[in-house]
Amino acid sequence: MIGKGFRRNDAAEDEQAKGFDDFEVRLGDMMRGERATMGKSLLDVQRELKIKASYIAAIENCDPSAFDTPGFIAGYVRSYARYLNMDPEEIFARFCAESGFATAHGMSAEASSIKVKSGAPIAGPLGNDIFSSPSTPFIPAGDAMLSGIEPRAIGSVLVLIAMISGLGYGGWTVLQEVQKVQFAPTEQTPVVISDLDPLAGASNALQTSDPLSGVEAPSREALDRLYRPQALDVPVLVARDAPISTLNPNGIGAIRPAAEPLPEVAVAAADAPLERLSPPVQVVEDTAPELQLVAVRPAWVRVRSADGTVIFEGVMEPGQNFVVPATEEPGTLRVGESGAMYFAVNGVHYGPVGPSGVVTSNVELSTDSLTTTYAVADLTADDDLAEIVNYAEVITDE
Repeated sequence: MIGKGFRRNDAAEDEQAKGFDDFEVRLGDMMRGERATMGKSLLDVQRELKIKASYIAAIENCDPSAFDTPGFIAGYVRSYARYLNMDPEEIFARFCAESGFATAHGMSAEASSIKVKSGAPIAGPLGNDIFSSPSTPFIPAGDAMLSGIEPRAIGSVLVLIAMISGLGYGGWTVLQEVQKVQFAPTEQTPVVISDLDPLAGASNALQTSDPLSGVEAPSREALDRLYRPQALDVPVLVARDAPISTLNPNGIGAIRPAAEPLPEVAVAAADAPLERLSPPVQVVEDTAPELQLVAVRPAWVRVRSADGTVIFEGVMEPGQNFVVPATEEPGTLRVGESGAMYFAVNGVHYGPVGPSGVVTSNVELSTDSLTTTYAVADLTADDDLAEIVNYAEVITDE
């Protein structure tokens, strides 16, 4: 019996399972993350560390070819690591491991500056030029010169320029036409010019043979008077008030003269004497008696007219008088100290208005009402009134 051989396949190599966070973190990712945590941009780092932004980007990209002098790379990397609060020696070691940079000492060629051809960019692992194609752009790209021009706006601008040019040319044409002065030709020579003798010279004197030599030209005043309207020279008057103008003020009216001679025509017609006596002016009503307010002691007084208007208001001192104006309707009186106020009607005193220390209101200021309501003042009852009356009599006698 032929036995079947069994050979076991080689066991597959065990492979380690990878998780979602199982990936390699490079130096540049760590440094960019720390810088982003601090909220700093490449330009902010350049301003604070005084290191070019291109050098900072080269450190994060592990690109030593971007530096002009390799001898400064170690110092730049350590300074940037301290700025990010990271271990300077560890960061520099990782930078050398990822970029393949090795520190050169002495006069070796690696310690000297990197010399490139004029105009040729420095080659690096992440690109030819860090400014033309940086992996992390830190300077916004500039716009092209013609990128801000809208093609459709060019046509609108051209149309606007054409309209402005057309309006300007039209206005200039109209102005030129308005300013033109045209002369209309005449077929007949003016008579005045045809009658003038061109050989007369500069003299304006008329020739003796001229039939107009003996004619004297009218003066300027005569011509003005000739063409002046007649109404301006002699005005036309129309007697519209003939009946009023015929009245004689000396023969009619209450204030005509006492003796007025009559006209001769009236004397002959009426057979009257030459003089006519006219009665004097007669007053129909007697003069209203004078009414005064007399204060013997200080008192506040207010006098109102019939329509409510205040005629007088104030404090009357002893011996002060106020003449009440004669009106058609009598006024009213209000006194603060009634015992100090009296009335004088044509020199006769009445009162007082009321008891002392009492306010009296709405006293009618008419002579009939006062003489009826109040009695003649007793001079013996009020010494102040007697003194004022005696003083007034002395002044009158003098």
